[in-house]
Amino acid sequence: MSGKSTTTPAKQDGFKSQWGFIMAAVGSCVGMANVWRFPMLVSRYGGLTFLIPYFIFVIVISQSGMMEEFSLGRWAGYGPVGSFGKAMENGGKSKKAGELIGGVPVFASLCLGIGYSVIMGWVFYYAKMALTGELVAMGNDMNVIGGTFGAVAPEAASLPEAIKMTFATGGANNFWIILAIAVSFLIMILGIAGGIEKSCKVMIPALYVLFIILAIMMPFVPGSSEGYKYIFSLDLRGLLDVNVWVFAFGQCFFSLSVAGSGSVIYGSYLGKDVKIRQSAILCALFDTSAALLAMFIVIPAMATTGADLGNGGPGLMFIYLIPVFNNMGGIARIMFIFFYVAVLFAGLSSIINLFETPVAFLQEKLHFNRVTATAVIHIIGVAIALTIQPWTSQWMDMVSIYLCPLGALTAGIMFFWIMKKDTALAAVQEGDPKPVMRWFLSFGKYVFVPLCAACFILGIVFGGIG
Repeated sequence: MSGKSTTTPAKQDGFKSQWGFIMAAVGSCVGMANVWRFPMLVSRYGGLTFLIPYFIFVIVISQSGMMEEFSLGRWAGYGPVGSFGKAMENGGKSKKAGELIGGVPVFASLCLGIGYSVIMGWVFYYAKMALTGELVAMGNDMNVIGGTFGAVAPEAASLPEAIKMTFATGGANNFWIILAIAVSFLIMILGIAGGIEKSCKVMIPALYVLFIILAIMMPFVPGSSEGYKYIFSLDLRGLLDVNVWVFAFGQCFFSLSVAGSGSVIYGSYLGKDVKIRQSAILCALFDTSAALLAMFIVIPAMATTGADLGNGGPGLMFIYLIPVFNNMGGIARIMFIFFYVAVLFAGLSSIINLFETPVAFLQEKLHFNRVTATAVIHIIGVAIALTIQPWTSQWMDMVSIYLCPLGALTAGIMFFWIMKKDTALAAVQEGDPKPVMRWFLSFGKYVFVPLCAACFILGIVFGGIG
């Protein structure tokens, strides 16, 4: 296949293969929340009782929102700003208004990438400690384990307090945040095919290999069997719990990365012969399998100590798993190395996707070259990331509750409501001899778009659902 979009002659780069695109798209979906939040939710809401609603939403979102965003980007040949403008123009409305609305997911992607950079700093630091044996040396001393993470990730109640704290202390984890952003920069300046595609074709398979090895090792750890029993437990009454469905939906929505940004921009780099529906199915399968692998590692591991996963959050990955792995004896160090290196790959592949949307915006609208656009975004990213370190949790909540659902909602409206029906159908059908589902457009219009609105409202009501 040609690999790159021919819609815009200015684009000289793009994915060289469908496999490369899928690996990059999977990388944008598989993030650290797959590792800490998914197992926590499975534990909190009861094994299959949570997994059944989750699987339902995977089918719903992958067969509507993911297909829509890939198709929108490929049809327009641009990121959110250009795509939204072209969609509005196609529907007989103001192109300029569409471009302004497209600024929302671009801004959201930049903000999310900045917050992710701080967390990636934590991951780089813990990967280093895994390699040097420092995590093993902590043993089961929760004062040391908790104190280490507290020093790396201090917390402030407000942004002004966070800024003041950062400048007073010189930053808690500056070097590792800078390193994380520098690695992202080095990958991205090499371009779509030479940087993002090549790196994801290495990182994502490596991530799966490491997780599969860890998952295979877990059944041999004494006490882990209780974790497997719990995973496969089903409480039919639990399926009547609204919270189970709300949080299964939220986790799936954010995990599949429908936000009107990353999937749109990656779609714009797609060749015309790529099958959109097949790609969406494969991306959803890979993303879900990564979350399940993390579940089969984390829940049995926690079961060996009888620990409660219900609290979840970053603490699960950076605090509570430390003594669990250290209780495994001689294999603890290899467990640490495999686990944190896999998480590092998951985080890096996500962060380059998040930064790609604003980078592409600077290239498309301000005509920056690739290196300059990438440098500007990463300089902005590192400056803000270093400043907001103690306020990262609130920053991420702000973006995920308010901005990301709006990006998904506006993209859905552009494709399913604004664009001409024949144009939208042709965009998703292109490159695939198999006819698209007859119900696709109606389903997207009357199910997916309302779900995006629900995600925004429920996020505010529940204080975050993903």
